[in-house]
Amino acid sequence: MYFSATGTTEEMAKNAASAMGADLFEIDPVHKYTAADLNWNDKKSLTTIECNDPKSRPSIANKIDISGYDTVVLCYPIWWGYVPKIMYTFVESQNWSGKKLVTLCTSGGSGLGRSGSDIAKYAKGATFKGGRAFTRGRY
Repeated sequence: MYFSATGTTEEMAKNAASAMGADLFEIDPVHKYTAADLNWNDKKSLTTIECNDPKSRPSIANKIDISGYDTVVLCYPIWWGYVPKIMYTFVESQNWSGKKLVTLCTSGGSGLGRSGSDIAKYAKGATFKGGRAFTRGRY
């Protein structure tokens, strides 16, 4: 499962799914993020507002059902050192009982940090198996 606003994480997720022989599903936001929305230098940009609001849960346009999977790999970009809030929307919408969770993230410079363990807290019933960060150019 992946979320990508610019295509970078999509590339990494496709490469990972191909290497693992895994199914691939995109988490598609209702609101497509524009360049202005992604401007981290603008304190009024949509992503800055979302990152600063712990209750923010952007809507997802498509339905994804993880019930048939034992292990789920979540792929996402790092925004301002954090998981994008749409990933919380996705994680909270699923039944994670008995599932293994792995996280992969893309980043322009920062690492995985606590992003995997942070999102895993919302995957109630899952066993977090760790994660890995892929920095610029290593997707």
